[in-house]
Amino acid sequence: MLITKKIKLEASEQDAATLEFMQAKCRGLYNWWVMKLRNGEPWPGTLAAKKTLKESRKYDPELNSVYNKLLQEVFFRLGAAMDTFFKRCKNGEKPGFPRVRPRHSFFTLCYPASYLKIENGVLILPTGERGKKKKYPDVRAKLTEEAPADFGEVAISRDGRSNYYASFSHQRQEEELSPGSVVAFDLGIKTLAVGTNEQGRFYHVGGFKGSKWYNRQLDKIRSKRDKCKKKSRRYTHLSKVYKRVSEKKRNKQRDSLHKASHLIGHKLVERTCDSFCRNRAIGGWRTRCLKSNLTTDMLKLVETQPAHDQQKALSLR
Repeated sequence: MLITKKIKLEASEQDAATLEFMQAKCRGLYNWWVMKLRNGEPWPGTLAAKKTLKESRKYDPELNSVYNKLLQEVFFRLGAAMDTFFKRCKNGEKPGFPRVRPRHSFFTLCYPASYLKIENGVLILPTGERGKKKKYPDVRAKLTEEAPADFGEVAISRDGRSNYYASFSHQRQEEELSPGSVVAFDLGIKTLAVGTNEQGRFYHVGGFKGSKWYNRQLDKIRSKRDKCKKKSRRYTHLSKVYKRVSEKKRNKQRDSLHKASHLIGHKLVERTCDSFCRNRAIGGWRTRCLKSNLTTDMLKLVETQPAHDQQKALSLR
């Protein structure tokens, strides 16, 4: 099973400037090809497009300072985007032509594992050129966690607070399934998931509830930014605030999904309560199983008993 481990990097100002330079050049090469395709030029294919890199280096000598594997990865990413575009057109779906990457977003840098080195917890990322022509030294970023032993591709990314991360992809052996009872879950719209087991019991898992508040905040920031002149100081400031708020929303959504998956997979039901409570919306008695240490206001696991078991339990009381 292929999984990814994301580790935060501690980079100096010089290394951060080097990463920004390389991602800007890769993004410019990607956008240049996208605009050519939008103007009607046919897509020659990934291999044929990659052969034009030599001419691009002559046109823009600064591309020589970018690591060659990063520039080649641009053509593979664009080729994958064009393949999915042609596939959607063939299936009669919405085409979705590849978009231009915005300037304020970080263009992910993908390094093959064979060209990277880790020395004493420091990840060394190579740059372009050699010897006296080498304009930017190799990036040396400290890993905050231990990297996997046998990793494949490494993706360098940046969040809204200018923190850099390295995502290591590696293989992990799948665990054998132990025999036991089965619970089937169905994803919903108002609730995250609804499940049932072999005994006929139902489980309701609530999801993230704060999306409306974050959407209002993002709308306010966008409305203020639209009144400013582009690339002005206030416009740049509001863009950074917008990225921070949207990142916080994504993190809360990801945290809610992680808690739900952990609750379902490991601590589905800790123990049931003997108390029953009336629910007018559904019109039945429910047993709330809220004894898990992962249960929050956003994430609640509710076990509903069959009607005859509820009446029997009430008569015994």
